[in-house]
Amino acid sequence: MRILLALSALFALAGCSLQPLYSAGTQGAVANGLAAIDVPAIPGRAGWLVRNALTDGLVAAGSADPKYRLDVRLDDQLQGLGVLGDDTISRERRTLRARYQLIDLASGDILLDASETTDAGIDVVSSEYATIAAEQRALENLSLQLANRMITRIALTLRKEQ
Repeated sequence: MRILLALSALFALAGCSLQPLYSAGTQGAVANGLAAIDVPAIPGRAGWLVRNALTDGLVAAGSADPKYRLDVRLDDQLQGLGVLGDDTISRERRTLRARYQLIDLASGDILLDASETTDAGIDVVSSEYATIAAEQRALENLSLQLANRMITRIALTLRKEQ
């Protein structure tokens, strides 16, 4: 009975169209494409954090001569949400948005034109230092999340191009 169940599962998976994104490891087409992306400087602290996270993620795939350029524009907003009776803010929301384009350097074609958004809630406490530290930590976390989403979407685009 177990063998029959295992065989039926094997046949079901064989008909599935799922394919590993990073097949062949660092020698695969997607990994080679990711390794060949140049990320120019992005203005501001958020830009510095996002660029570092992007380059760290792309370097993990290896290194190669640039074939693509990733142009990124960021919008970092911090807004007060919870207002107490004495008109003080008790909660903030930090939103980090990226509009980015993956450009083929050889042809100048735009392979991907997309945007990603991520946000975090921050408690405003009586200690100004603690609030500032929480805002900075939220920006660091949002930058990493945004870069990871961008890399995943770029990898999917590169897989279609291959």
